[in-house]
Amino acid sequence: MNVGFISLGCSKNLVDTEMTIGLFKKNNYKIVNNPAESDIIVINTCGFIESAKQEAINTILEMAQYKQKRCKYLIVMGCLVQRYKEELMKEIPEVDLFIKYKEYDTIWEQIQNLIEKEENVNNNELEFLEREITTGNNYAYLRIAEGCSNKCTYCAIPYIRGEFVSRKIEDVLQEAQKLAKSGYREIIVIAQDTSKYGIDIYGKPMLSELLDKLSKIEEIKWIRFLYTYPESITDELIKVVKENDKICKYFDMPIQHISNTVLKRMNRKSNSDTIKNIITKIRNEIPNVILRTTVMVGFPGETQEDFDELYNFVETTKFDRLGAFSYSKEDGTPAERLKEQIHPMTKKSRYNKIMKLQEKISDEVMKKQIGKKVEAIIEEESFDGKYYIARSKSEVPDIDGVIYIEKSKDELLDNYVMVEIIDSNEYDLIGKLI
Repeated sequence: MNVGFISLGCSKNLVDTEMTIGLFKKNNYKIVNNPAESDIIVINTCGFIESAKQEAINTILEMAQYKQKRCKYLIVMGCLVQRYKEELMKEIPEVDLFIKYKEYDTIWEQIQNLIEKEENVNNNELEFLEREITTGNNYAYLRIAEGCSNKCTYCAIPYIRGEFVSRKIEDVLQEAQKLAKSGYREIIVIAQDTSKYGIDIYGKPMLSELLDKLSKIEEIKWIRFLYTYPESITDELIKVVKENDKICKYFDMPIQHISNTVLKRMNRKSNSDTIKNIITKIRNEIPNVILRTTVMVGFPGETQEDFDELYNFVETTKFDRLGAFSYSKEDGTPAERLKEQIHPMTKKSRYNKIMKLQEKISDEVMKKQIGKKVEAIIEEESFDGKYYIARSKSEVPDIDGVIYIEKSKDELLDNYVMVEIIDSNEYDLIGKLI
């Protein structure tokens, strides 16, 4: 039978989807991209914030319509199911099988029971080495840990995914070597908090050592790591990023806020001084580093003074990349019970102010790139066929902007090229081949 997949949410969720695709392929199912051609549709859901939950519900209802046509089985898995399986079973009877995240060890047995196949279901768990990469020809995600133990008061991830659990370094390297041998030259290291990798099994942070070992895999050209918390960024990590040419000079460091009052209510482990000091240290040690962060507005109890402090900090710090989101109440989290919930219109106004400010900052940051020469990977063409779309070490796929390069007659897709930046807009660069 044909199987179609839809993966919602973060890159860590995508890895689960890729492993599930690999499991179906291992059992001789054909993977298709069109739901109209699917006998089975599998949706991997996100349940992190309200907008993600609504997107998941809408997607399930949309895919349920295909059961009136060719689709025989609709399977829904992932974080939303982990949180609301019983409610979903009652509200959306069109779904044939709901699989919680914590039921992935029996995933194939459940699927086989659904489709009534009398086959051996042993040794059919999700495996990293059986993944079917869905991100194209050039890069792949490398998930080094699961879960989170930070217990931020607004976040449901520890209740969905459990405590932070690192993978053994030997297992991670084995997967990385397989990815490299398969032609993926850019590896993106991910976890809920990569800076805490290894503490639970080795007794100390091991991200810097892992990155160094990854760089020794000959076929790997670029290495990125995402989601490092400010209080856990070590001198060793800064040093390995500074000195290793394969590692992108890029720190993705979600700070969420700068007001100590708000940070304390969020149960964040860093404070204003910690955040400011680590930013100064990173920029002093790595002058051309790219700093990306995310901030939250409208957290319960956030006063106008708290927001002004955040706004002024963003204005003076000038992050190269910044994303913002408004606080949303999540079931079962401590913040849900906090008093002084912020009015939705106030949250929207603060979000708009931050993003308008960052648009101006980003425009300034982009203009400073004009005249520079960078190495970039060409990944696709623009819709009109006039431009190649590329990324350098400074752009994370699907998160940051891109580099538009006027298309030449030569076929350059999936090739690394040298580019001179000749123009920019608020979030993207325009270059020419050298």
